[in-house]
Amino acid sequence: MLAEHKLKNLLELTGNASKEELAFMQAHISNLLGEASSLPAPAPVVAGKVTITYGTETGNSKRVATDFAARAKKAGINAKLVSLDQYRLTDLPKEEYFLTVISTQGEGEPPEAAKKFYDHIHHNGFKLDKLKYSVLALGDTSYPLFCKAGEDVDEQLLKLGGSRIAEIQKCDVEFDEEANQWFANVLKKLAENKSTPAIAVAPAAAPDKKAAGKKAYAGTILSNINLNDRGSNKETYHIEIAADGVEYECGDSIGIVPENADIVVEKILSLAKGINAGKKIQYKTETLTVFDLLKYKLNISHLITNVIKRYAGIIGTEITASKMDLYDLLKVYPVKDAAQFEEVLGILNPVAPRLYTLASSPAAHSGEVHVIVAKDMFVVNEERKYGVCSAFLGRQKTDSALKFFVQKNKRFRLPAPDKDIIMIGPGTGIAPYRSFLAERDATGATGKNWLFFGEQHFASDFLYQTELQNWFETGVLTKINVAFSRDQPEKIYVQHRMWEQGAELYNWISSGAYVYLCGKKDPMSVDVEHMLVDIIEKYGEKTTEEAKEYFLQMQNEGRYCEDVY
Repeated sequence: MLAEHKLKNLLELTGNASKEELAFMQAHISNLLGEASSLPAPAPVVAGKVTITYGTETGNSKRVATDFAARAKKAGINAKLVSLDQYRLTDLPKEEYFLTVISTQGEGEPPEAAKKFYDHIHHNGFKLDKLKYSVLALGDTSYPLFCKAGEDVDEQLLKLGGSRIAEIQKCDVEFDEEANQWFANVLKKLAENKSTPAIAVAPAAAPDKKAAGKKAYAGTILSNINLNDRGSNKETYHIEIAADGVEYECGDSIGIVPENADIVVEKILSLAKGINAGKKIQYKTETLTVFDLLKYKLNISHLITNVIKRYAGIIGTEITASKMDLYDLLKVYPVKDAAQFEEVLGILNPVAPRLYTLASSPAAHSGEVHVIVAKDMFVVNEERKYGVCSAFLGRQKTDSALKFFVQKNKRFRLPAPDKDIIMIGPGTGIAPYRSFLAERDATGATGKNWLFFGEQHFASDFLYQTELQNWFETGVLTKINVAFSRDQPEKIYVQHRMWEQGAELYNWISSGAYVYLCGKKDPMSVDVEHMLVDIIEKYGEKTTEEAKEYFLQMQNEGRYCEDVY
C-alpha cells in the first residue's frame, strides 16, 4: 500500500495525464520493476499511425470500424477513422498501417461508399511498397459471391506491393466474434513490429456484444395483383404484405428467400438414383429431409461455374458448360447412385435472398410493405424458364405467409420536405417513387416532384397509372413525362423525354433539385447518366469536362442518387 501523501501525489499526476503520458509511465514503472516483478511485462509498442477505414451500405462496417478505432485509441494507438467515400486517395501510397472494414453488395460489388476507392486501386498503376494492411470483409453466406468485394480489395492491395499485417477475415451476418478475433490478431501483429518504439499498446477489452444480422419479419400476403393489362408481354406483380412492427424508410428494400417449386424438386429427385426424399440430412444447424433441403435451402437454378466444376469432379466427367440448372445437369451428366447425389447436395450453394425496393411509405402504409415484382422470363435451349424468386412471388396467394428482412439503403433517401426531387424510373424502377410520393403526400411535404417513367406500351404497361394521375391532379406530382418505347416505329425511352425537357430539367437541377435513378443497370443507367451530363453541358453552357465535374459534384453532395440492379 502507498502512504497517504504518496497516493495523493500519484492520483494528481495520473488524473491530469494524457494517454501518451500514462503509457510512458506504465512502460517506465515496468522497466524499474524489472523481470522479477509479478506485474505484467511492459506492453509492446506500435510504430506510426494506423488508418482505419470502412465501406458500408447498411451501417455495420461503420459500427465495427468505429468500435475498433475507439478501442485502438484506448490502447494508446494513434488511430485515424475515415469512411472510404471521404478517404483522400492520394494518401494511400503514404500509409504505413491501413485497416479496412468493407461489406459486399449485390453481385459481389463494393458498397456505393467504397466504389471510388475500389476503382482507384484496380485501375491506377502505382506501388504501395510501404503499406502494411489487413481487411475485414462483411458478407452473407446466403449469397454465392460471399465477401467478394473484401477479397478483391485484399488481393489488389497485395498486387500493388502491400504486405498483410494479418490474413483477411471473412464474416457472415453474425460477425461480432470473428471480427473481434481479427482485431485482436491485428493488434498482436502490430505490437510485434518494434522497428520504431513509440506507442505502448495495452490489451483492448472486447466490446459488449451487439445484435448482428438482419431482423426477420413474419408477413402475410394481403394482395397480389398483376399490374399489366391483357396483351402485355410482361407480368408485373404488386404485392402487399402485412407485418407487425415492421420498420423501414423510403428507399429501403426487403430481402426475400424464395422457395423452389415442388414440381422442379420432384423432377430432380426422379434423377437422383433412388435417393429417399424423406431421408434426413444435417444442414448447418438444422436436420432436414432431402425434399425440404432442395425446396427451402439450396440453390438448384443457374448453378455457377465453380459448382459445376465441383459436380464434374464428383461424377468424374469433364463439363464445359458455365451455367446450368441442377435438373439439366443431372439429366445430361447423371450421378451413378444415391450416395453420389448426397455428395452433390453438399456442394450446392444456399438459396440467395432477392432484394426488392419498397413501393410503400411508412407514413401512408403503416404496418405494411409493398413491392413490385416483374416476372423474369427467358429462353434456354428453346425452353422457356422463369426467375426463381419472381415466379415464387407471382404464385403466392392472399393470406399465405412470407418471411422477409429489411435492407437499409441510406444512400437513397428523400431530402428535406421543402426540397424538389426529379425521379427517373423505367419499369419496376418506379417502386421507390411510389414510396416517395405516398410519403410526401401523407406528410404534407412542400417540395416539387417530377417523374420520368417508361415502359413498352401505354395501354397495357402503364404501372400505377391511376395513382399517378390522382397525385398529379391533387398537385403532389408536379410534372410527369412518360415514354412508351413500342407504341411508335422508333423506340422512345426516358432519356429522350429528358432531352426534350432539357431546359427546365437543368433549371430544376441548378436550383438545387435532387435527382434519383432506379431500374436496370445496363444499359439504362449509363444512358441516363450520359443524358444528364449532355443536358448540363448544353443548358448550363459548360464544356464537356465542366459538365462531368458538375455531375460529379452532384454525386458528392448526395444530390444524385441511384438504386440500380
